Amino acid sequence: MTTVPTVYWTRLESPVGPLLLTADADGALTSLSVPGQKGGRSVQHGWRHDTGPFRAAADQLGAYFAGELKQFRLPLSAHGTEFRQRVWAALDEVPYGATVTYGQIAARIGAPRAAVRAVGGAIGANPLLILRPCHRVIGADGSMTGYAGGVERKVRLLTLESALAC
Repeated sequence: MTTVPTVYWTRLESPVGPLLLTADADGALTSLSVPGQKGGRSVQHGWRHDTGPFRAAADQLGAYFAGELKQFRLPLSAHGTEFRQRVWAALDEVPYGATVTYGQIAARIGAPRAAVRAVGGAIGANPLLILRPCHRVIGADGSMTGYAGGVERKVRLLTLESALAC
């Protein structure tokens, strides 16, 4: 008989709507989802509601939304293929207030230009919205291309970071 891993969860209010956070038994964040998110998580039977593992995340997200925090320092644990892990690591390097293109992310991980769609798929599968800044990735022409949390949220986050003019 296999043991089901413990999943802790909580909800936090934010300027971009309610946030659902999950963490593993060690307290590492495994997801941050928003309502209506493509591929987002929802509370499952057997998960444990507990705010304890999320105190640091709540504090840092509050500071981020107040414009007082530019880089999160939280334990993250997202599972994905080796390719997705490389893409997500590249996202972690995109600084607050900056934007990059899908092609630039592909180049950063040493993927060929033809891999831009695969890079986009990996970015779209990012389970840690906001914390792992996939909202900072834009189209080559500067367009607000897809964001699993919705383009309106992407624009709000980039405006908060002064990466876009109001």
